[in-house]
Amino acid sequence: MSTAAPEPAAQAGPAAEPSLLRQAFNVPNILSLLRLAGVPVFLWLLLGPEEDGWALALLVFSALTDWLDGKLARWLNQMSRLGQLLDPAADRLYILATLIAFLVRGIIPWWVVVPLVLREAVLGVCVLTLRRRGFAPPEVTYIGKGATFVLMYAFPCLLLAQGGSDVAAVARPIGYAFTIWGAVLYVWSGVLYVVQARNALRGAPAE
Repeated sequence: MSTAAPEPAAQAGPAAEPSLLRQAFNVPNILSLLRLAGVPVFLWLLLGPEEDGWALALLVFSALTDWLDGKLARWLNQMSRLGQLLDPAADRLYILATLIAFLVRGIIPWWVVVPLVLREAVLGVCVLTLRRRGFAPPEVTYIGKGATFVLMYAFPCLLLAQGGSDVAAVARPIGYAFTIWGAVLYVWSGVLYVVQARNALRGAPAE
């Protein structure tokens, strides 16, 4: 009696990435979503009742969760594509919201705000162009991360600098020094992202 050769076992393919809904409910992404939800509240606190103390607390909470979500994503092995999008989006929205509020209140001059806003506008065009051609957004650079860190350190100092207290007198020069430093790094990182986008598009086949 002939016996049929056993069929080879099917090879398991790579595990599919969880759906966006499932990704949204892991711990790091919940922290990122909380940060995003805090942006309009932060803007209202600065421009509405001008509750700088509460705005400062929310900004510190954002900075802490920004650090924590990356750590937790690695510790819990919960790194996801959604998290890679949410984290920089929250950073940029907080920076833009702070710049707008500080400009309206006269805390920082327009010549600091305009280059940073233009940087975001140019990067937005680059990202849309890359996506249209089938490319991922430019990779985050250490200079970009450093620029964000410096600005997120500068903004609380600028809030503390409001008023005539001794704390304000100490925080004021520190805040403005970090703002200028962070702004230069932020614009320079934008230039590097544009170079990344240009190099990617140059290597793409013509449509």
